[in-house]
Amino acid sequence: MDQTDQTTHFGFRDVPLGEKQTLVNDVFHSVAQRYDLMNDLMSAGLHRVWKDIMINTLNPPKSDAPFALLDVAGGTGDISFRAARKAGAGFHATVCDINGDMLEVGRQRALKQYLEDKVSFVEGNAEKLAFPDRSFDAYTIAFGIRNVPQIELALAEAYRVLKHGGRFLCLEFSTVEVPGLDKLYDLFSFNVIPQLGRAVTGDAESYRYLVESIRQFPRPNAFAEMISAAGFSRVSWQTLSGGIVALHSGWRL
Repeated sequence: MDQTDQTTHFGFRDVPLGEKQTLVNDVFHSVAQRYDLMNDLMSAGLHRVWKDIMINTLNPPKSDAPFALLDVAGGTGDISFRAARKAGAGFHATVCDINGDMLEVGRQRALKQYLEDKVSFVEGNAEKLAFPDRSFDAYTIAFGIRNVPQIELALAEAYRVLKHGGRFLCLEFSTVEVPGLDKLYDLFSFNVIPQLGRAVTGDAESYRYLVESIRQFPRPNAFAEMISAAGFSRVSWQTLSGGIVALHSGWRL
């Protein structure tokens, strides 16, 4: 079956599978320059705590031993910069993102933080990575996998490029577990976030899509089954902030 005959979700809309990536690209072209500011506003700064938890879980070695991280959908470099500051001299991160505008913001940030030798930026598709088999010690993806049209392909690629003993970590929005908080979260998400997007970036529709895409993403147990199906072992997850986000882990063993 051709991709044009298959459908997938773009927020709450059903679109042909082959169109989703173009639509997602348009979203991130639109918001690239203000993306990090909007993350602070949308999460009241909590995204920084969640990302720190991800890096503490990754625990990159502080020695001179070589350690190669692939940070997919890492656009502006936030995860890679945090890992680089925590790691030793042998660390190097490759940020891979399909959106050139996001990568350019990341490159400028790397220069300002004097991390250009530790972090490199490559344009590429999560569903078809241009890296050799078993070439990375860890693979991270933060708030990006729900925007991939075919998540199963991205997971298969993550498994392929990891070395034996390599770790997969995925930080993604999830399903609120606390009674009462879910209603407040929906009210904030659907009414406040698009208006913030309009005020800060001039684009409410892109942020409406981002909110809708969260609601379409599989629940943690279903996503964990997808990670296992891709070949990963010791798959686990932890929810953070009442289930607003989940951190998934798997190993290539």
